[in-house]
Amino acid sequence: MQLSDAIQDYLREVFKLEHAGRRATTTSVAEAMGVSPASASAMLKRLDALGLVDLVPYRGVELTASGRRVALEVIRHHRLLEMYLAETLGMALDEVHAEADRLEHSLSDELERRIDAALGHPTHDPHGHPIPDANLELGPHSRRTLLELQAGERATVAHVPDDDGELLRYLSSLELVPGREVQLTAFAPFDGPVTLRSQSGEHALSRELAAAIGVSG
Repeated sequence: MQLSDAIQDYLREVFKLEHAGRRATTTSVAEAMGVSPASASAMLKRLDALGLVDLVPYRGVELTASGRRVALEVIRHHRLLEMYLAETLGMALDEVHAEADRLEHSLSDELERRIDAALGHPTHDPHGHPIPDANLELGPHSRRTLLELQAGERATVAHVPDDDGELLRYLSSLELVPGREVQLTAFAPFDGPVTLRSQSGEHALSRELAAAIGVSG
């Protein structure tokens, strides 16, 4: 069955919501896709009719096995392309996501295999997110975030949000990118910002942003 780019994109976003532990409701899917709730609702009904998602009353949708496979294939293409653009062409962290978005649907299976082999079968993309392997199995993904560190605790940045170029440029300037060490130094009271120290010095981040940055160690 030949699926349109739009269908594949919807399935990818449903998967990402599920993987993050969130419900794939009409509202959350519409926000992820940048469309109106009415448009998202129409597409989700179409995906249900195609057997790619199951509509769950009052809960939104859940991917079927077929829908999950399509989503993982698109994600594999996207993240391999991001890694290729970063490692082989030297593109910046904030540039690779948009380029991969433009290329992911046109990547053939043969070119996918060649890129994977040329890169040494990478397990994570430049933003630290796991790349599904050739069998579409997804590796481990750090669930711990900067916000969960204790004052004085050190860790290594594991993953960062990948879909906002301006944010990525900001995080890069702070040395808050995968592989860099960070130390959380203080929490401001009354839900104020968190203060941390990276290789570029001491910085204050909102709690929302700190919760979006994964760490390991």
